[in-house]
Amino acid sequence: MPFHEVVQWAAIALEACGVAVIVLGSVLAALVSITAGLRAGNLGSRYREIRQRVGRSILLGLEILVGADIIRTVAEQPTLGSVAILAGIVLIRTFLSFTLEVELEGRWPWQRRTE
Repeated sequence: MPFHEVVQWAAIALEACGVAVIVLGSVLAALVSITAGLRAGNLGSRYREIRQRVGRSILLGLEILVGADIIRTVAEQPTLGSVAILAGIVLIRTFLSFTLEVELEGRWPWQRRTE
């Protein structure tokens, strides 16, 4: 199998993994939080917990998808145009990761926790 095909399959596998992490993580987060809420008898208080768990799933999935983009763009077609597109994609996904981190933790990632 040529190197080009191996890289293509690796990128496809990482993309599928990233999507699966987001979807399965979100479903599992909802199920775990809902069942815990039903056991405790207070389902309404689980909203923040569900948001936290779903947000973590999205963050992890975005990181995996960025890895797939890097593999596909740099290893497969290292042209100036494809690298510029990769830079845009990474910039957008990094911005999303930072905003999700702020939303979940209530602070910037480089700030210390205040407990």
